Amino acid sequence: MLRITDTTLRDAHQSLWATRMRTADMLPVLVELDNVGYHSLEVWGGATFDVCMRYLDEDPWERLRTIKKHVTRTPLQMLLRGQALVGYQHYPDDVVKSFVRKAVENGIDIIRIFDALNDVRNMEVSMEAAREAGAHVQASVVYTISPVHTTEHYLETALKLESMGAHSICIKDMAGLLTPFKAKDLVSRFKASLKVPIQLHSHYIGGMALGAYLLAAEAGIDIIDTASVPLAFGASQPPVETVVRALQDSPYDSGLDIHSLFKIARYFEGLRQERGFERGVTRITDMRVFDHQVPGGMISNLVSQLEQQKALDRLQEVLEEIPRVRKDLGYPPLVTPTSQIVGTQAVLNVLSGARYKLLPGEVKAYAKGLYGAAPAEIKPEVRKQIIGAEEPVTCRPADLLPPGLERCAGEIGSLAQNEEDVLSYALFPQIALKFFENRDRNSLDSIQAVTPVESKEDTRMNLQEIKELIKMLNETEISELNLESEGVKINIKKGAAALPAVSALPVTAPAPVSAVPEVHAVPAQPAGFDSNLVPVTAPMVGTFYQATSPDSDPFVEVGSNVKAGQVLCIIEAMKLMNEIEAEVTGKIARILVENGQPVEYGQTMFLIEKQ
Repeated sequence: MLRITDTTLRDAHQSLWATRMRTADMLPVLVELDNVGYHSLEVWGGATFDVCMRYLDEDPWERLRTIKKHVTRTPLQMLLRGQALVGYQHYPDDVVKSFVRKAVENGIDIIRIFDALNDVRNMEVSMEAAREAGAHVQASVVYTISPVHTTEHYLETALKLESMGAHSICIKDMAGLLTPFKAKDLVSRFKASLKVPIQLHSHYIGGMALGAYLLAAEAGIDIIDTASVPLAFGASQPPVETVVRALQDSPYDSGLDIHSLFKIARYFEGLRQERGFERGVTRITDMRVFDHQVPGGMISNLVSQLEQQKALDRLQEVLEEIPRVRKDLGYPPLVTPTSQIVGTQAVLNVLSGARYKLLPGEVKAYAKGLYGAAPAEIKPEVRKQIIGAEEPVTCRPADLLPPGLERCAGEIGSLAQNEEDVLSYALFPQIALKFFENRDRNSLDSIQAVTPVESKEDTRMNLQEIKELIKMLNETEISELNLESEGVKINIKKGAAALPAVSALPVTAPAPVSAVPEVHAVPAQPAGFDSNLVPVTAPMVGTFYQATSPDSDPFVEVGSNVKAGQVLCIIEAMKLMNEIEAEVTGKIARILVENGQPVEYGQTMFLIEKQ
């Protein structure tokens, strides 16, 4: 009998509905899902954690506890990004261990753990913590296509994970690239060499997942992932109803009652229509995943990014640039967070007209080895262009991170009601603080389904929000806050009257609170520049932060002497931090943008007097 995991309450609505299903939307169907006879229900992890707080004003921990109260027969499963947990960067070991322990205490039975680079070092601590907490540890092999991603590579990775104590192995095909016959071969090799059960996770995208599942069944796959049909197809998983019927009366019969499945589907279809969510659809651009390997969800993000930059007409150029960037960077699989790293760098290469002229902090961190070992060698000339002569790290990246749990507990102080709150703050400080402020209005007993927030909602911290945080800090017993979200790190000390400086990740020490730089209220594009004044313009739409990375000089002010190549500021755009460098040596004559102010493409930010 082939067993099935249902992904409707996690990956399916993350892939199609921007993770906007609320806990109240799930409650009416939980008992029905529990009674189907699924192997497991994937209900937590991935993007669900921060979206709960960021957009839905819900506590992700309370969601998990609530689901566990109603699901009493079927194991609950979550997705964990290895050392990155449910975030977009690596966290210290003490945070990882505590998070995994609390996830199990609150109701998780199976933890699917993966690393975007298949660097098993980044999975060691979370796997060990999951075993100690009593969870089933499912370690994942991330599937992609490249010259170095061979069947032997996948089998070697799987054997390492089994030796590390994995209770089962998942083949994670996040882009729907696994062809049916390749699936049969890969599963056959795994079944012949591994002693633990094998699960296959794929996305419909180009339509191959269903065929891959059927041939994988013939090869002996133990478990597959599907979703209820209203949340299937497109960038999501294949529909469970089709899979169950296809396997019926065969040696691989799932044993699930299709009538019960359609009853559940009717509920989700009603919810879909009520909330105005789209169906999963396979488009021509989605099927081109076979060429550019960009998952459907990543294409949606690229479209959104290019719309913000008023450059949607350049999508085709970006799709052509992504495989080149991926090759330059050693063929990282396109899954969170490497999909954002590769995709955003490709966008910047196209928009700037020069490859690797604009470099987000995360791209530099990747080239330094701070995300782990690249699958293949990063092109030496590209690495030099990104990090200069700096030697990349070769150790496990988290070995460089000091413990963080005690520090976070001290920073959040009495705002945390329990250890789970401290963990939420440790992972998403800025988002968690906003959520805690609204906690009194956040009761699951009174949650009502409302129109979902647009996924393009701007979540950048502006000047007013920073001022409000300073005001809040001065009214509490907390002495200092260190906030970090999607590349932005801000340090605020009690009594601060000025705005804090901001620095790009990776950060090893908080940036100091600094006075607001001298700002002149002048037009964004001043006319009649002195011929000796060189303008520094914004190469993209984003938010201006007058700061530098930790290894550069302190942030510049009017009168500062700067060298060509020195970082002048950071523009936060497309979820990454983009460092803007001076192209000439000289003195800062004028600063034309306020800290935290939005900037438009081509807007003048600095005037440099050439020397």
